[in-house]
Amino acid sequence: MLLELSIHNFALIEKLNIQFEHGLNILTGETGAGKSIIIDAVNMAVGERADKAYVRTGADKAVIQTVFCAENQNLKEILDENGIDFSDEQTIILTREIYANGRSISRVNDKTVTLSLVKEISKYLLDIHGQHAHQSLLYPENHIDVLDAFEEESLIDLKKQVADKFFYLQTLKNKLASLGGDQFEMERKKELLRFQLNEIDGVKLCKDEEEELNYQHQFLSNSEKIYNAMENAYIKIYEGTPTYSPITDILGNIINELDEIKQFDEKIATIHDTLQDSLYTIEDIAREIRNFRDRIEFNPQLLEQIEKRLDIIASLKRKYGKTIQEILSYREKIYNELNELENREQIIEHLENEIDQIQSELFVLSKQLSDKRKKIAQKLENHISEELFSLNMKQATFKIHFYKNQDEKQMPVFTSKGIDKVEFLISTNSGEPPKPLAKIASGGEISRIMLAFKTILAKTDSTPTLIFDEIDSGISGQTANIVGEKLAKISKEHQVLCITHLPQIALMADHHYYIEKISHNLSTITVVKKLKEKDRIIELGRLLGSKTLTDLTLQHAKEMIQTGIQFKKTIS
Repeated sequence: MLLELSIHNFALIEKLNIQFEHGLNILTGETGAGKSIIIDAVNMAVGERADKAYVRTGADKAVIQTVFCAENQNLKEILDENGIDFSDEQTIILTREIYANGRSISRVNDKTVTLSLVKEISKYLLDIHGQHAHQSLLYPENHIDVLDAFEEESLIDLKKQVADKFFYLQTLKNKLASLGGDQFEMERKKELLRFQLNEIDGVKLCKDEEEELNYQHQFLSNSEKIYNAMENAYIKIYEGTPTYSPITDILGNIINELDEIKQFDEKIATIHDTLQDSLYTIEDIAREIRNFRDRIEFNPQLLEQIEKRLDIIASLKRKYGKTIQEILSYREKIYNELNELENREQIIEHLENEIDQIQSELFVLSKQLSDKRKKIAQKLENHISEELFSLNMKQATFKIHFYKNQDEKQMPVFTSKGIDKVEFLISTNSGEPPKPLAKIASGGEISRIMLAFKTILAKTDSTPTLIFDEIDSGISGQTANIVGEKLAKISKEHQVLCITHLPQIALMADHHYYIEKISHNLSTITVVKKLKEKDRIIELGRLLGSKTLTDLTLQHAKEMIQTGIQFKKTIS
């Protein structure tokens, strides 16, 4: 759900902050007040191409920020994959900065991202319908998903079987492709793999060998220094020199002196005993130092052998991996690859047989899915046609066309969704054959077509926020009443934002915002305010077309609002 929209220095908007709520949010205002500018700003925030012309005159940049609350697992996975923080409050903040020099920056939760990622994320947040480009129905690749959503539960198991079978088929085909190439190339590759395998195996690597060799190398390289240090330590602790006594003798004398007075105080006795224990410990340490010293050997030949072994390992690391473990993993990989090449003919034959089998199974499943889709399509065509008729598109003919998704050999082309390629066709005038939706429908018609879809799919559509612009283009009277009622129904399942100039639609508002253009300090700005009940009555009176707001007009407006309230109570 869109919680908040903040706009700074965008077109006529100097500074604007709107907080939206669940339900039907209606935006009205005089022509030219800047209603569509707000939709343009939202479009910029969700990834549409920026235009520096939108930067308010005299400003360095325009900033648009949208705050959403979302609970979509797919969206969470996308954010996690891109290292974007997703708070416990499930808040997503999209920010777009458009600079006067033409540069623009997009951020998601304060992390700078690409426009393509913003568009990917925004698909799960909102859908904008109207005269702008952010319209999901204009892209035929979306049509199969819209169709499936109509009776999703009846297709879900079959769709999963098709998708699983398809991805397994792709794995087999990739495996087969890796065994391709001419015989000369295969022999050259086998020779290379044999050479690499022999080179690695000839060294007889052990997993933790390098660590042990590095330790030995470091020890042997410093053996003289280590010996001298251990020798000096042993002398100072246990043997002493002609000029000073060893630590053990000094500590022994102290213990003997304390032994003579320990009976006079428990504290002295404790100190005596502690020092006695320390002496035993120090004597043990001295023996360990002596034993360690005596094991130290100066072995230049062993050091040379270790250095040669490390050089061999380093050479392999430059070719086959950064660590011995990586080298051994690479060895396993090329061993399997060589085995496959040496048994290439048998493996290819097995893969081809399995691919044929999987393709046959996938075709059967895809055909079952296609047959189900075609039955669902007939129902959806009827529902959409009925909705369009009620939306004053009485001559409209809506069809769902299934193309044969085939290659040049007339063989079926599989996708993770089966063998179907679906496109919505429409004819808006009697006698005209249906043509692709994107080529026929105008902005206002697209909005009404989408409204028809959203009315039917409201309970299954997961897009939380829908924005309708220009939805009332070319309609009035009873049709406008029907559009208002449909928007009210959709708003029970979704947050809806709708710009309108018709009172029949505005009367259904759960939250009503008034947009106006005012002059201030020799400049013109757009402002928005949320209307209370009294102000709503006045605004509805204005939308009724009265130049003068008489008591009769205001009474009519008040009755219309009550009509909307009563209708919304009947919606389940």
